Order: sequence, then structure tokens, then C-alpha cells
Amino acid sequence: MQVDASSLLGNVDKKVTISIAAIDWCPQICHQDIDKGYVVELVEEVFKGTQYQLNIEIYPWSRAIKLVTEGKADALLSPAKAEAPQLLFPKNSVGKQQMCFFTEKSSDWIYSGIESLTGQLIGVAKDASIEELNEYAELNPQQFQYQPYHERYIIQNAHKLDKKRFDTFLFTKNSTIYELKKLNEWHKYRLAGCVSQAKIYLAFSPIKSTNKDIKKLINIFDQKMVELNKTPFINELMEKYGLLDKLNE
Repeated sequence: MQVDASSLLGNVDKKVTISIAAIDWCPQICHQDIDKGYVVELVEEVFKGTQYQLNIEIYPWSRAIKLVTEGKADALLSPAKAEAPQLLFPKNSVGKQQMCFFTEKSSDWIYSGIESLTGQLIGVAKDASIEELNEYAELNPQQFQYQPYHERYIIQNAHKLDKKRFDTFLFTKNSTIYELKKLNEWHKYRLAGCVSQAKIYLAFSPIKSTNKDIKKLINIFDQKMVELNKTPFINELMEKYGLLDKLNE
């Protein structure tokens, strides 16, 4: 049975704050830019007109996951399910990510499957899911250099390529290209193949809160997403950030 979101909203005059842990991850979450990022704008639209107001705080990725897991924050923007399987996930995603390999411009190496990783030393963000390569990374730890994800992660890894610290690094396609173009550095690097896409979510803490009904929050989120998908809002939002992919295809 479909529930009208308006019946879930409660007293909109009595505001309840949802604390959200997130990372600086443009164009999804843009902490210091004029535009907030498409994921932030989408989530704000979802809870617009409800009793809930959002308080988004930026952390390193591993710490953000830990805070939500321990119930010190209510929700996390915006993990793939494999990155934080202990959290509670709505049915509807807030987008998708694709992990890709990046190398120096002069490199001719291309990722074409697990067999192509032989002999490669790879940089990767700690606690990030690399999808079908997760098991390979566990079995071949000597090929991977892990570092925490923070606001300078992408440029630091690009500069590690310059210094031959590793052969390639693996991170989300949209964010890496966006950040390196913003810094006028993209011309020095290249995309060298990608792994499979994964949906990303507003995921909620499994720890029961004294003043928030997480199940109700998830129901509101899913119902409002159904309603938004019937409007041009989401497609227009994606186009605003130069992302032509449909959100939930």
C-alpha cells in the first residue's frame, strides 16, 4: 500500500534536526562551493516542507562512517551499500558512482579486467568500495596503497602519480575529473578504465535515537523520492551539474 508522504510529516512547526555526516565530494557534495552538490540539493528537496531540518557536517570518510555506525550522527551521505553494510538503507538511491583508474597522461595501461592488474601498484581510498575488485584487493594487499579520503585526496594521489609512488589510483569518475579540471591539472592525467557502477544512498544509523524514528525517516525519504521522480526536478538537477545520466536507471 502506498502511503501519502503528507501523512508522515508530523507537525512541521516543531523542527527536528537530522545530523548527517558527509565528505567533501564534488559534484555530489560540495562543501566550499557556491553550489552545494547535487546529492545535497536532492536530499534538501526531499525533506523540504517536513518537520525535519538537515545539519550536514563534513568529515574524513572513515570517520563519517564510524559516527553514523555508532549513532553519533543520524545519517551518512552517500555510501554504496558495500561501503557501510551495517547501516539502514532506503529503497531509493540518491545517485550512482563508478570507480575508475587514473594514470599519468604518458601511460598506455588500461584496466580491462582483473588479469590486467598484474604488476600494477594501485592507490585507493580507505573504506571505499571498489566493487568487483574488493575480493582481489583482499587477496593481493601488496598491490594496494590505502589512505584516508579527505578534501585533498584526489590531488595528493595525482601528485603521487607524478612522483612514481604508484602506477595508478582508483577513485570515483565524476569527482576525480571534476576536481582535477577545477585545479587545471586534468591535462596531465587520463582515465584508464572503470569497474562497475554502484548506487549511492542516504543511509541511516542502526542505533535507536531517543527523539527520531528512523523507520519513519526512511518512509518519508522513499515516498518523497517517488514523488520527485514524477517531476522534472531530478533530471534538471543532474543537468545543472553536467551529469547526463538518469538517477535511477
